[in-house]
Amino acid sequence: MVTPTRILLAVFWLVWFYPYAFRAPHVQKRESITVSAPTFAGLFLEVISVLVALWLHMPPEPGPGAARVAGACLCGGIAALLSFTSVTHLGRQFRLRAGLYVDHKLVRTGPYAVVRHPIYASVLAMLLCTMLMVTPWRWMPVSIALFVVGTEMRVLSEERLLASRFGPEFLKYRRRVPAYVPWVR
Repeated sequence: MVTPTRILLAVFWLVWFYPYAFRAPHVQKRESITVSAPTFAGLFLEVISVLVALWLHMPPEPGPGAARVAGACLCGGIAALLSFTSVTHLGRQFRLRAGLYVDHKLVRTGPYAVVRHPIYASVLAMLLCTMLMVTPWRWMPVSIALFVVGTEMRVLSEERLLASRFGPEFLKYRRRVPAYVPWVR
């Protein structure tokens, strides 16, 4: 059943997805080092976490309630802001799989000054938006656990590469800036 809440959730997902689909550079013909296996395994778990949140949903009526919708809108807004600003600040460094281009730069501006992995923060915000709109409380921990395991796999892969390329500069950045949840080291 299509409800205003579910339409709103779909709009948040479309707005969040737009910069990744239409503003990020997908085909780049530059030499690079790529780590595919942990990236795809982590992405798979992140996708499963969202599907669990959507599949194990509440009945459409009576709906999630005003407080949950307000929290979802806040999370959806944060997710959209992070998706647009992350793609903008990452620029030519954008990649779906963990890797480094030969001319890769360590980005520390915009959302990268707040968290080292704002794209993962945006996915987490969209997951929270989704759960607040449609997921019963009892299934939320399952979805979050799948997301955290998948994201940690991706973060570890990327950070190994960044540490190998940028050494002390990256280690200093890592000590100063949290991974993907502000204020959580």
